[in-house]
Amino acid sequence: MVTATHRRDRAVDGGCAGPGSIAAMTTFDVDALRAQFPALSLEHHGRPMAFFDGPGGTQVPQRVIDAVGDYYRTSNANHGGPFATSERSDAIDHAAHGAIADLIGADAGEVKFGANMTTLTFHLSRSIAATFAPGDEIVVTGLDHDANVAPWLAIAADCGLVIRTWEPRLEDCTLHIEDLDGLLSPRTRLVAFGWASNAVGTINPVADIVRRVHAAGAWTYVDAVHAAPHLAIDVRAVDTDFLACSVYKFFGPHLGVVYGKAAILDALPAYKVRPADDRFETGTGNHEGFAGTLAAVEYLAEVGVTHGGAPATAPRRERLVAAMQAIRGHEMGLYQRLAAGLSEIDGVRQYGITEPSRFEARTPTAALTVAGVHPRAAAEALGREGVAVWDGDFYATGLLERLGRSESGGVVRIGLTHYNTEAEVDRLLDALARIAASRGAATAPTSTA
Repeated sequence: MVTATHRRDRAVDGGCAGPGSIAAMTTFDVDALRAQFPALSLEHHGRPMAFFDGPGGTQVPQRVIDAVGDYYRTSNANHGGPFATSERSDAIDHAAHGAIADLIGADAGEVKFGANMTTLTFHLSRSIAATFAPGDEIVVTGLDHDANVAPWLAIAADCGLVIRTWEPRLEDCTLHIEDLDGLLSPRTRLVAFGWASNAVGTINPVADIVRRVHAAGAWTYVDAVHAAPHLAIDVRAVDTDFLACSVYKFFGPHLGVVYGKAAILDALPAYKVRPADDRFETGTGNHEGFAGTLAAVEYLAEVGVTHGGAPATAPRRERLVAAMQAIRGHEMGLYQRLAAGLSEIDGVRQYGITEPSRFEARTPTAALTVAGVHPRAAAEALGREGVAVWDGDFYATGLLERLGRSESGGVVRIGLTHYNTEAEVDRLLDALARIAASRGAATAPTSTA
């Protein structure tokens, strides 16, 4: 059993208490939660796998696996049939929309599923831009995943729109509000930005950004893919017009989700086949994925009861918020341990917010380089020890270009999730220390796959 208040001797505390903050939590029984994830028992050459690859997609609990299998066994049918399996399938579809609505603080009718966030954003950008006029402006950022940049660049080229770029401050990879103010104009129609950076973990001041954008008369499109596994999201509280995330980043199947304010969605033109019931969910849905999505949200709601202190009879939204607050406390306790350990390894450079007093403005995702070691070589060395991390740019292409890392392999990304443990963090730190100490022996990757 691991507690969020226990620290390795070399770790330091940071942050302050409050909803979604790095608060000291009651006992967080990570072992009990890990027991629900079959993949966490996998071994590599006789050693347990340690998964720090969560920002690319998390492992899933057994109930998600069971839900997908049960769908195929009992409910496998297309939409709208007058028979039992189709009726059961439609009920699962409806329940999954409601579950995501509870997770993000929306209404079920404002939730739209699709293949992934990227595909949904390309699709929805067409409808959004159809309401704009040539010469209207879209603001994107140099911090974002390209899925919230490339669709707007493409539609701007098609429709004669103007793109303006909100540049991050590279010393800590943050966006500053005063830099946005200079980009907003009477022609601004939409600002696309991330809730949190998938590459370096920066959490943006979403509500403040939305207020300023709305004051300029424009809409906001928020990429919450990296935020959703780590933070309690409330689309009503921040008042964003659109928000997108991906279920497979928070312990579910490979699906994307987009939220849009009902009044805006109703007013947008829709590009769909004529008989389709939903104006933005085109084609046959991933019904088995809906079943897995419902199970993933129910898993989180249970965490809110067992680890977040919410009553079992509380509304699901309340249980989900409690879960994310408990998860936040555990994860950031681990991150403080990780960051302190990284700072002691000679040759390791960390990117993004590095001061413990500012950790509340970041997720538990570290981006780093090891002097003299190509990021792929470092990731391969860790992989040989059964430690899973990512290397490269993770589609945050613009940021890695700005950091001068695009031609040298990007960075190594370590993504903590709530099922990680202190022992795994220490194992990772020890392995990185050995890699840094022997960097003259292996500087290049052995593969590029």
